Amino acid sequence: MTEQNRPLRQLPDWMADHMRRYLETNGADGHIWNGVPTLLLTATGRRSGVPQTLPLIYGRDGARYVVVASKGGADQHPLWYLNLVAQPQVQVQVGADCFAARARTASATERPALWSLMAKLWPAYDDYQRKTSRTIPVVVLERV
Repeated sequence: MTEQNRPLRQLPDWMADHMRRYLETNGADGHIWNGVPTLLLTATGRRSGVPQTLPLIYGRDGARYVVVASKGGADQHPLWYLNLVAQPQVQVQVGADCFAARARTASATERPALWSLMAKLWPAYDDYQRKTSRTIPVVVLERV
């Protein structure tokens, strides 16, 4: 089976349900998840070329949206992060607002403030960072 024909990785049930509710209600149900804001990020698979969407916790830094590529503190980056590094043009949905954006990894100088912003929203990020030797990337999403 070629990479193009391989089925996309199945999302965990809780994540698929969250995303389904978000899409069906245009963000009215799902934008806030466990008390934190979430967005839908669609990145192009770096091997498959197929758009793949995931719900992610986000923060705001001015007009920019910020997400964290934590993978729960795993030693490998999440696949969605590798996809947007390879192809930084993404689609974002925040509530009912859908837009094109460019994704980039926060620089070493801007990362500490953005990490602090995100850890205030979701304190488990600090636990995730302690679990791994990799520096967990903070991703900035800017409208284009």
